[in-house]
Amino acid sequence: MKFSEEKLNKAKEIMTRYPEGKHKSALIPILHIAQEENDGWLDVPVMDYVAELLNIKPIEVYEVATFYTMFNMKPVGKYVFEVCRTGPCMLNGSDDIIEYIKQKLNIKEGETTPDGMFTLKPAECLGACGYAPMMQLGKHFREHLTKEKVDAIIEECRNGAKVY
Repeated sequence: MKFSEEKLNKAKEIMTRYPEGKHKSALIPILHIAQEENDGWLDVPVMDYVAELLNIKPIEVYEVATFYTMFNMKPVGKYVFEVCRTGPCMLNGSDDIIEYIKQKLNIKEGETTPDGMFTLKPAECLGACGYAPMMQLGKHFREHLTKEKVDAIIEECRNGAKVY
């Protein structure tokens, strides 16, 4: 695994933000680049490559990548529905939204549809409690979710919506 020249230059630019010997501080943004370069997920060779770039031990990369839910440890669909399931969202119906998505797409939490289009990934707090229930889709929040809004989101995605 190697980054494209453009992404490698971006990673190097990020590393210059930190003093020599402190490049580990660039780990999270570089993991985002790695995930983007690897079809939305991180496998061991990718994480090893990141460790080599940053001159750190692979275990240091694994610890961070497996801790944060924003990193995927297995292949995911083109569209990842990260539905918040913590307090405020749950009180406003996120459990019902998750159940509806599971039924609508015929998948369980953490699964991807057979066509590789959708992954359902429950998430911890996404910091948008006032808009509950909500989910993150790419870099965008979808708020005040209802079954009708979920149907519309699925349709947008099937019609090729760009979420990144």
